[in-house]
Amino acid sequence: MSVKASSLFTRLFRRDDPRQALAPLYDAIVAEGRREHWYAQGAVPDTIDGRFDMIVAILAQVLLRLEQAAAAQDSVWLTELFVDDMDGQLRQQGIGDVVVGKHVGRMMSALGGRLAAYRAALTGEADLAEALSRNLYRSVAPDPAALAHVEAEIRAGWARRRDVTVDRLRAGDIG
Repeated sequence: MSVKASSLFTRLFRRDDPRQALAPLYDAIVAEGRREHWYAQGAVPDTIDGRFDMIVAILAQVLLRLEQAAAAQDSVWLTELFVDDMDGQLRQQGIGDVVVGKHVGRMMSALGGRLAAYRAALTGEADLAEALSRNLYRSVAPDPAALAHVEAEIRAGWARRRDVTVDRLRAGDIG
């Protein structure tokens, strides 16, 4: 097959993954969740679980912003990028195919629960410190100063993210 025919074949049958348009956004969420201050001043456990919980806290804010902006498809694609990343992380840790699905299912359940908790807390229907304590520190009483740091940073992040346009989010600007 000639190069010209091959490229025609590729153009006809290639499917671009629309989720990749949100890769800069997902990368920005992960970068924010890995910032040192969360683990140093905020005393979020610097473990696999602690990093997962911190990334989910930032992801939840962005998903809430997309929800407010009626960008449901972006929200779905962003969640799918998260699932793909978590699947890959589990496989890198040596977790086999048989068990990966169960782990991903638990992670999705955790994301759903945290999304509900952070939605309620960020809209004033629930206590943010309580949600953070339960979800970031897994109910191990955090140092009050560390919890206050994380709460202040989450509130400040939400204040910035509430007004970020969907186009800016897609470009990886999470405010």
